[in-house]
Order: sequence, then C-alpha cells, then structure tokens
Amino acid sequence: MLTKISHLDNLPSTPGKFKPDKSSPYINRLRSQSKLILWSSFFAAFTLLFYLFSTPFVGPPTSSRRALGSDSWGGRDWERRVSRSARRRSESGLTVLVTGAAGFVGTHISVALKRRGDGVLGVDSFNHYYDPNLKRARQRLLDRAGVFVVEGDINDASLLQKLFDVVAFTHVMHLAAQAGVRYAMQNPGSYVHSNIAGFVNLLEVCKSANPQPSIVWASSSSVYGLNSKVPFSEKDRTDQPASLYAATKKAGEEIAHTYNHIYGLSITGLRFFTVYGPWGRPDMAYFFFTKDILKGKPIKIFEAANHGAVARDFTYIDDIVKGCLGALDTAKKSTGSGGKKKGPAQLRVFNLGNTAPVPVTELVSILEKLLKVRAKRLVLPMPRNGDVRFTHANISLAHRELGYRPTTNLETGLKKFVRWYLDYYVEKKKSAW
Repeated sequence: MLTKISHLDNLPSTPGKFKPDKSSPYINRLRSQSKLILWSSFFAAFTLLFYLFSTPFVGPPTSSRRALGSDSWGGRDWERRVSRSARRRSESGLTVLVTGAAGFVGTHISVALKRRGDGVLGVDSFNHYYDPNLKRARQRLLDRAGVFVVEGDINDASLLQKLFDVVAFTHVMHLAAQAGVRYAMQNPGSYVHSNIAGFVNLLEVCKSANPQPSIVWASSSSVYGLNSKVPFSEKDRTDQPASLYAATKKAGEEIAHTYNHIYGLSITGLRFFTVYGPWGRPDMAYFFFTKDILKGKPIKIFEAANHGAVARDFTYIDDIVKGCLGALDTAKKSTGSGGKKKGPAQLRVFNLGNTAPVPVTELVSILEKLLKVRAKRLVLPMPRNGDVRFTHANISLAHRELGYRPTTNLETGLKKFVRWYLDYYVEKKKSAW
C-alpha cells in the first residue's frame, strides 16, 4: 500500500502542458465535480483497502469466550486465572501487565516481579520467529512461578481491553516486539505490525483506562544507528537508524512522546544493549555461536573496514532486570483519566548497558574456553544488513535516577549461559535417548 501512495505522490499535480479552458462555466463545473467525485471515490476505496490489509481482522464474539488461534480467552475460569496471577501480596506492591512475557527478557522480569510479591500477568503471541518450543518451556517456568501468560496479540484491542476490565493494572512492562536487525530485510511488515501498530494499540487502551497505568517499555540501543560519538548518551542524536528495526524503535520513542504529551501517560523507555544469558534468544550471536561450535560447524565472524574489530556492549540479563525494576519502581503515576490529560506527566529514556564493549572475537575465545572446543572461525567483511560496528552505553543517567549498577562481566555471564545451554539442550537430548 505504501508503494502505491509513493507512486501517487510522484505524479505531477497538473499533467501535461497547461492550456486555458475555453468551454462554458457550466461545463467547467460539471468537469470539476466529476473529477472530484472520481478522486474522492478512489481515495475512499484506497483507504478502505489499506485499513483491511493493515488491520488484523477481529470478528465479532460468538459468545463470552473468544477464540484466539488454538487457545481462547474469556469466561469465569479464565478471569479467575487472570485475577489470581495479577494479585499482589501487599497494598504497596505493583500490579504489572507484562507483554512479551514468554520472551527472553519478559520471562526473567516476570519471575523477578512475582518473587518480590508483585502481581504479574503476562501476554504473549508465541510467534514462530524462533523456536516456539523454547517459548513454551519459558511459559512452563512462569506457570510454576505463579504467572499466567495469556496467549494473544497486542494488536487485539478487545483482548487488551478485557484484561484491563478484569485487572486494574498499576504498571505495564511492554516488551512484546519483533526483534532482530537482519530479519527486517526478510519480513519488514512484521516490524511495523508489532513495534509500531502493536505499541499504538497498547497505548490506546492504556490512555482510556481509569486509572491509567504507568508504562515502561523496551526501546533499543539500535536507535543510535550511525552515531559515531561514544559512549552513546541519551542526549545523542538518534535520527540516523541503520536498520528498519532501529527505525521502528525510534518511531516508538516519538509515539511515546505524543501519548505522554496529549494524554498524560507516564512513559519510560529503556534502550537495551545486547542482552544475553540463560533462556536467551537463539537468533543472538552468543547463542548460535555456542550451538555451531558444539556441532563443529564454522562460525562467521564479521570485521569492519581495514580489519577493524566489531564490538558490543554485552549486558547480562540479571543486570537488565535490575534496571527494569528500578524503572518500574521510580515511575510516577500517569496524570490522565479516561483519555483526558489532567497535567504534565513523566517522560524518560535510559540506557541500560554494561559500559564495557567487548570485541566479538573475544566473545568467541571465551566460548571456546567454556565449551572446551576450538571454534572454526570464518572471518568475513561486515555485510550491509543493518548491523553497526560497535555499541557502548553511557549509563550515568540510569545510575543516578534508577540506581542502576551492572555487576556481571562477559566471562561470568557466559559461564552461566553455557551451563544453562548444556543442561537445556545437551542433557535433555541425552535423556531422550
């Protein structure tokens, strides 16, 4: 649809050479009205088609229970599970809706919140971007911790509205998103659907809630894009994204500003820097390097121009969780009610990184040491696929405002990841034999 719009924009407003019209005023009016009707009809049809193809169809409910994929939601038993999961142990605790709860970061944060006595309810679509069996395993982990994960899409406004009808959430921890820099070149629409449309849909429900929740959400260090100033500070420019993923996260930050300004939503964005650890994402380098090293397969290590090192500010999951909890605990209340703003609301953005960039070659060396297997390295020039050469977080603002202090170095964190990986994949395979 966007392609069609751009074609229309390229058309000259007055095609051909201008010629004075010598016909009568009546004929001129008829021609003008005919053109107006024609273009109005075309625009209306185009708008309808765009709406139909860009918005997931949600048919009318056939009963009090609504089908959603192979699962369903609604009904008394479902509502009881939702309420029980969201129940907090004390009045001073939080009641948090965690989107993307069966994801890597979402699982860890949900468990941490539940352990300290907060009420937690999860939502996850369980899409197939990576192995859904891993997501289901995380879901079982959450279930044992007392966290119920509702299977659903954040673009389903009816589902989100129902959750807010059942539970008065004090906070939303928004982590649901289409992740990955390179995958955006294969499936760009999924990024717009999840990271922009899904975020807007969630904000629409939050703005109309009474009371409105405070929102903490996952942006990304990718927003710094082609910025060459290091370390990256929240004040640095973020208008040169190097990937579509980065562009959607940057768009999310601007959308957050808009909903904060118009509706009084308290919103905090967190720019994560290369999160790793147990229960991680299989599409991340440390994860698939481990898999391929153990299988004896070559691993691709990219280098920048003139044999320059590619480095990342690897941040261990436990440190990220501490930063997220700090953001939730310091988030001020939203100032709106029922979609109307009643005063200025809090709007923040923080870097959550480790402040210690490590070359990818060193990451591989640590994995070789921990796995006791030598990697088959294949060094290649860095492709033009949206990746950047390095990331490095300035966390002074998060340190000052959130008390954020990362404590896990890369070797310590990878040791914990490798222990989990061998237990989850290698030992499980042996027991299956």
